[in-house]
Formats: sequence, structure tokens, C-alpha cells
Amino acid sequence: MSDIYLDSPQLTAEQRVVVEQSWDTRLLVTAGAGAGKTHTLVRRLDALMSDEEEALEAREILVLSFSRAAVRELRERIAQHAREARRVRVQTFDSWAYTLLRGACPDRDWSGLRFDERIQEATEAIMQGAVEAGESGAPAHVVIDEVQDLVGDRRDMVETLLDRFQDGCGFTVVGDGAQAIFGFQVADDDARAAETNYFFDWLRASYPDDLVELHLSANFRARTDEARTALSLGPTLRRLPSEAEESDAAGELLHRELSDLLRACPDFGPLDSDFALASLQDFPGTCAILCRDNRQALVLSDTLHSRGVRPRLQRSFQDRPVPAWVASVLRATGSTTLVEERFRDLLAAGSTPDIQDPGRIWRSLRGAARAPRGLMDVTAVRRLIVEGRFPDDLVTTEPAGLVVSTVHRAKGLEFDRVIVVEPPTTRELRRQHTHIDPAAEARALYVAMTRPRDDLFRITAPDTALVRRERSSDRWYLGGGQSYFRNGLSASGQDVSQEHPPGTDGFEADPSMIQSYLVSAVRPGDELVLRAQHEMPMAADESPPYTVLHRDRPIGVVSEKFRRDLYSSLKINRTWNINWPLEITGFRVDCLESVAGSTASGARAGLGDHGVWIVPRMSGLGRYKRAAMNSQESRNK
Repeated sequence: MSDIYLDSPQLTAEQRVVVEQSWDTRLLVTAGAGAGKTHTLVRRLDALMSDEEEALEAREILVLSFSRAAVRELRERIAQHAREARRVRVQTFDSWAYTLLRGACPDRDWSGLRFDERIQEATEAIMQGAVEAGESGAPAHVVIDEVQDLVGDRRDMVETLLDRFQDGCGFTVVGDGAQAIFGFQVADDDARAAETNYFFDWLRASYPDDLVELHLSANFRARTDEARTALSLGPTLRRLPSEAEESDAAGELLHRELSDLLRACPDFGPLDSDFALASLQDFPGTCAILCRDNRQALVLSDTLHSRGVRPRLQRSFQDRPVPAWVASVLRATGSTTLVEERFRDLLAAGSTPDIQDPGRIWRSLRGAARAPRGLMDVTAVRRLIVEGRFPDDLVTTEPAGLVVSTVHRAKGLEFDRVIVVEPPTTRELRRQHTHIDPAAEARALYVAMTRPRDDLFRITAPDTALVRRERSSDRWYLGGGQSYFRNGLSASGQDVSQEHPPGTDGFEADPSMIQSYLVSAVRPGDELVLRAQHEMPMAADESPPYTVLHRDRPIGVVSEKFRRDLYSSLKINRTWNINWPLEITGFRVDCLESVAGSTASGARAGLGDHGVWIVPRMSGLGRYKRAAMNSQESRNK
């Protein structure tokens, strides 16, 4: 096969063998960190659709991946470098399961189910024939990315899918056991170690005669010896035993070896020092500070913001902010359908910046909305927002030179410079937790240390003693010691009310002017202040309402969920009298997002007929400003 893709890197010999396998091959590809896996998959998809004798159609190829980040990267690479595969739809497991269920039972409301419940229902639907009965029919080839992260319900669903179509269906599955870091989602401690290589072992047992195993061994990410520090341990991590006791022992040794390698890397110094801050601000490339958990990420981000450095706090895989341009487009049209030319005109006329590749946006959004050929169904686009099914590759990702992230949220990403927070030893972890998984800790540290292209640094772990988890709301709060006194709370998705446009509920202002202000003046990293409107709770289990202010200008109100979570955090017991914060400071703008609320409220506010507008999404760790403490709080401080 001649290599005519002059706009993309040349295939290596290993990659070419993967790409040229026939469509009916059962193919398992192990690919180490930075091995050009995504580039190889794009070329593999193109080859499946351009074979002169047995070319597949886009609808015959099913492509699934674990994370939205992986889906977005794969789709972007397809848009840039593929010839034939641009019509192939790439989805996360959850997105595909949701689509399958809606096709099988369109009258049932599937949006109310939790992630694992949808996956379980989809597995049952596969067994009942929902895939072949669907619009695309039975697949001829299934491509599955990041298979090392298939655990529990997701693994069961994929095994059921491959079993269902084992006659006449090929597959390409790609993964790396050394980067399997989502085993913590398996609740049973003894089963967790076995999950690491379970899917790989299942494939080999299920297809003993015709499974083709190939490996991509080169590394194209690491450009320096420093960035290659941990790569040599990848093969050992892939061979960790599945028996819990043996896995623990081997994992502990590897974690110690990786920790020693990290300690040999340069120390970045105290994060709040003038030298470190200047280095972060002046660095011309991309940089990530990677830590073990969300508590550390919150503290690190808060420390940097308090000293004038504006990192982006990496959001969860489950967060799906819809970009602000969607509201601008829908607000500008009263039509229920759009042709591509009109859509492009509205996109270009909007005030939201940095719109790239309108053609790709059109194709992706049309595909997700299941619109007739040549048309965009505006009502269906609104439904995508309401149901949380907006295309993964179009979900908002704000560009940032500096990112603070847990290792798990940085999975699949790469940066010019990486600063890794020194991990605790397994002995220290055992003092803090009833059970730890040393093998999982080793793999997580390996993933962190293999993200850089050039520079790998280490820093001392931040002090997180005063940041604790509120179990009822699953948020972090500020407080500590023996005191009940709490000083702050972390933000989460959907903390800003979405039911009514800003300016129509909670405070009075011109909604159109607020929308214009959000787009023109509000930027990621800007501080947000929550100010109490009054001291009267809205319901028995809620806090009073708070207005969201940007530079002392109202731009929204908090959601009912935020008020319930604030109440839950501050109501220590039944007799506790809450001294409500007058203000909550320290929250930051994560991004601007399009949300869908009351269509009647939107129309009355002059924001169009589709009930879609822009609100800010909050992130970070907020701190309370109170009036004088009551006696009960004073005694417990």
C-alpha cells in the first residue's frame, strides 16, 4: 500500500502491519505510551474504507473509546489526516449505549439512569438484538480504543458485543496494560487486580486460533532522556500478575522504583516561590502539574491563582460543557432547520471567538442530531443539550498553557513540560487508607511520568490537611481538626442555575446585555463571587439564594443543587444553627457553556425561541465570608 498521506507522519513498519490487516481480522494491538496509537488508528480506519476489493462503508464500522478526551483526539486527527474515514462516527461507550437504548426503546426516558445503569441496560439490549435492528445494522468491523480501561460493566458490554457478532465481524482493539488506571471503579478489592488484564486474557481465550497480536514499540512523544525516564518499566507493568497478593508485592516494588526515578528528576522548588511562579508564567509551551487526587489539585490550583498564575483545573470526564457558540447560533434563528450555508453564516456572525473548522462542526452535529441529509434539525440540537448527548469532540475545551490535573483526568494527554507531585510511599498510604492497590499506584505514577515531551520535574505534595470530603454531596470542603467549623466548599458542574436566563430570576437586568457581557468580558480563570440575596432559605433543606458576580456585576444565580449541597455541608446536626456566608469568594470561571432551560422564559427575555443561552461554569475552592460568628461556632473554632 503506497503512502500518499503527505500531510501526516510516515507509517513505521510496525504501524503499517496494523493498518494493512484485512477487515475481518481479529486484531489485538498493544501500544505503549506515545507509540503513535491514534495516528495508526486513523490510518487503519481509512484503509478499511478504501480497500479496492472489500471497502467497508462508514455505517459498517463501529468505533468506541473510553474517554471523551480520546474520542476528541481521534476525531480531530480524522478531520486533519483521513481521506475516507471522515464519515466514521467515534463515540464513548456511554454515548453509544445511550444511542442504542434510545433506538431500541425511544419512548423511555433513559437520561435519568446513572452511567453504570445505562451500560447494563445496553448489554441486555445487545443480547436482545438491538444493534442489528438499529439504523446502521450489524457492524462489519469494531474498533475499540483504550481497552486497558475496560472494567466491570463496560467490559461486560464489550464482551457481549464481540460475542454477538463473532461470525463475520472483525475487530481492532488497542490498549496498554501498563496504563490501566481505572481499576478503582471495581468495588471488590480482590477482584480489582484480576481486572487489569482480564479483557486481554478474555480475548486470547475467546479467539485462540485466529487472534492476531501486534505491538507498537516506538515512542514518538518523549524527545529527551528526561521524558523517557519511566518508559523502560512499561513492559514490566504490563506483565503484573492477576492474583491479588502477588500483584500487591510486585506493584509495591515497581512503585518504589518509579518513585526513585522521579526523585532523581529535577526539583521544581516550592510552588509559591518567585522563581517557580515566574517559570510557570513565562514558559512558552504547554505545562501540566499532575497530582494523585482532586484534593491536591484544588489546593494547587488555589495556590497558583492566589499568586496571580491562572492554570486551568482539568475537569472530570463526566463533565460535558456545551460550547457557547451553540447558544449564539440558536439564538440567532427562529427556524427549526438550517442548511449548511446558513449554519456557517450564523457561526461566523456569532461573537464567540476561536471557531475552527466549521465543516467538521457541521458534520459532527448533524450526525449526532440524526438530521436529514443537508439539514440541521435545531430542535434535535436542543435535545442533545438537554439529554447530555452533545458530541464528545465538540465539548468545550478551553486552551491553556498551564493545567492542574489528577493523573486520571490527564489520561491520554501530553505536554511539553510535566511537573509531578511526589507520591506518598505505599507505607504512608496504608496509614491513611484501609486498603490500597500498590499495582494501581505504580501504573498511575507511570502514566504521570510518561506525559511529557521534554521536561519532567517533581514538586513536594501540598498540605491538604484542611480539605476534606463531604460524603453526602461528594464535594470537598475547608475545615479540619476537631472543629465543626467549615470555611469553604468546592465547585462542581451545574452550580449555576440553568432553568431561567440570567437577569430573569433572582435579580433584574437585561438578559440580552448579560449574554453580550459574558461573551465579551468573562474569561476562564476570572474570579467569581457568590453574594447572598437574603438570609431566608428557599426550602427546608436548602441554603438562601446567592447571586453570581463577575467584577461586581451579576451574571447568574446558583442552582438548587448548589443550595442543597451548601446546606448539607453546613448543617452539622439537627440543633446546629447555621451562620450563612454573606459571600463566597475564590471560585473561578471554568468556561462559558450553552445550557437549555425554559423556552417560555427564553422567549420572554428576548433570547430566541429555543430556550438556549450562555451561563458561566464554576470551578475551584470557594471560601466563606461571614458576619460575626454565633456562639456555637465560636466555641467550636
